[in-house]
Amino acid sequence: MPQEVLPKWQRRSVGLFRCDIVSKRMCDFKKCHATSLFSSVPSCTMISVAYGSDTRMAWEGIEGHDAIAADFARIVDSGRLGGAYLFVGLGGVGKGTFAQKLAKSLLCSAVESGLVSCGRCASCIQCDAQTHPDYEVVQKPVDRTTIPLETFIGDAEHRMKEGLLRRIWRKPALGGRRIAVILDADAMSDEAANCLLKTLEEPPDHAVIILVGSSLERLLPTIRSRCQIIRFGSLDVETITKVLLSSEEAPDELSAAAGARMAGGSLERARQLLDPAFAEFREHVHGLLSERPLRGVTISRDLTALVEAAGKESQPRRARLRMAFEFVIEFYREALRMSVTEMPIADATLRAGLERWSGEAEETSLLLGITLDALESIDRNANLTVLIDAWTALLERPKLSQHA
Repeated sequence: MPQEVLPKWQRRSVGLFRCDIVSKRMCDFKKCHATSLFSSVPSCTMISVAYGSDTRMAWEGIEGHDAIAADFARIVDSGRLGGAYLFVGLGGVGKGTFAQKLAKSLLCSAVESGLVSCGRCASCIQCDAQTHPDYEVVQKPVDRTTIPLETFIGDAEHRMKEGLLRRIWRKPALGGRRIAVILDADAMSDEAANCLLKTLEEPPDHAVIILVGSSLERLLPTIRSRCQIIRFGSLDVETITKVLLSSEEAPDELSAAAGARMAGGSLERARQLLDPAFAEFREHVHGLLSERPLRGVTISRDLTALVEAAGKESQPRRARLRMAFEFVIEFYREALRMSVTEMPIADATLRAGLERWSGEAEETSLLLGITLDALESIDRNANLTVLIDAWTALLERPKLSQHA
């Protein structure tokens, strides 16, 4: 069903982190209203699923998404598995891992029913090693900002003779299915996305194609309409804390809980925040943002230094700047929330910065919008130094952004 989408500036201000499509019921990654994923829905239907709080037995070791796994199990057992799915949600909540575990379960040769994998058969071992002839994972190359056309149809010399779209039509070598997982699907070039359309519209009977991305807006509407969209919710604090402790990534329960509270529902972000260097930089950024007047030159210098420290490769440089912008978005979102509610802020570092913040709600909203625009520009192959300088200039004079 089509959703009524809010104006862009309002859409940006909803939720702790971004929610790319927000209806007037104010649905975000933690507020969804469907109870079943696959109740005779057409391929164009958006399916929203609340994050799981059941911490009993996590499906395939993936915490927080047991409801989605249970619905997939029912659809597989009933023989109604679709040909094209789009997994979407906040980065770092387990979408890609879920897609790959799902593929492994579907290809497992030892388990005939349900949605589990034995982990011991030849098929499972090949899936783990990504050498299974009927299973393929593609993603954005480390040195590129998009998934290129040749990933799907081969390079210029082998056009239409190689690539994912040629292989997906081949008869399965070992079982009844061929499965393709496309990570970073929202980073497909327009050429690549258009090539994929026909296969998504009429996939071969033996194929299951799973696209995984964080932003619906960055995907062509024609791609979205050809997939069943599965929205993965944010992970709750308890779940993130549990994972950090069980994996021994946090030194103690107090540190794990603190990282989980600051993570905004993303396990990946929680892991970053446990790095003392990044935690210190986050505190530094929040301190700079709270100052009036804003010291744009200092912010620009420090963010540039953070990016430069990542080396020369584009991907880690852009990842660092993205994280820094998320620290800024976090600050302005909480400042905006504080202007309309008296809900206390548990995070001491963030609270300390916001206590010094004196901006009005209108200005805060403008600053938030400026930063969200800058965040989007990271994946548009923008020059990062120029982007940082332009962003800080607008932070110092936010009303200019209304006329840009």
